Amino acid sequence: MDKKLVLKIILGISIGGIVFSGYLTIIEMASDPVICTTCNQGIKILGLPVCVYGLMMYAAIFALSLIGLLE
Repeated sequence: MDKKLVLKIILGISIGGIVFSGYLTIIEMASDPVICTTCNQGIKILGLPVCVYGLMMYAAIFALSLIGLLE
């Protein structure tokens, strides 16, 4: 396979991951535990929901694949 094609596929997957984990991050961070008793019950690491770390990792993959495409 061509290097550029592989990087484009990785870029597309990372965009999907950013959208999905971004949505989950917004839901987790904006949920009001007083109103929603089932929200905000997820796993947290260092006080942040795990979807925040997923968002950061997908953003890093996006940036690295974009840099690779621009070379």
